[in-house]
Amino acid sequence: MRKTSNAFVAASWFALLTGMVAYIVGLWNASMLLNEKGYYFAILLYGLFSAVSLQKSVRDQLEGVPVTGIYYGLCWFATLSAVLLLAVGLWNANLLLSEKGFYAMSFMLGLFGAIAVQKNTRDNRSSEPAAAATQKALA
Repeated sequence: MRKTSNAFVAASWFALLTGMVAYIVGLWNASMLLNEKGYYFAILLYGLFSAVSLQKSVRDQLEGVPVTGIYYGLCWFATLSAVLLLAVGLWNANLLLSEKGFYAMSFMLGLFGAIAVQKNTRDNRSSEPAAAATQKALA
């Protein structure tokens, strides 16, 4: 397996950090109650964790690593429920449409970045033994 390019690794980290920071700064500056801010923050954490867990379980299945059906199903349920909970929260929120779009897009960018960072980390770790073997053969 080839190592992921440094440009894609940097772009993935940039997407993750941009999505998370934008979402959190938006919450920090929002004029909503503290319990609403807590709800949206918890949704972000739940979504990031569930997306990484889903990516890992899908990848494990593709590589022949045993994954139980219940865990695989729970990963899908958690990821979809995080997106649904954000959508329901934004639908019922007293926010401008542009603010709702901002939260939705920064949330999705964060999820994408988390999945990409997890993928890159796994790809680069699995390519290390092959790279070490190649270097040994050249020496």
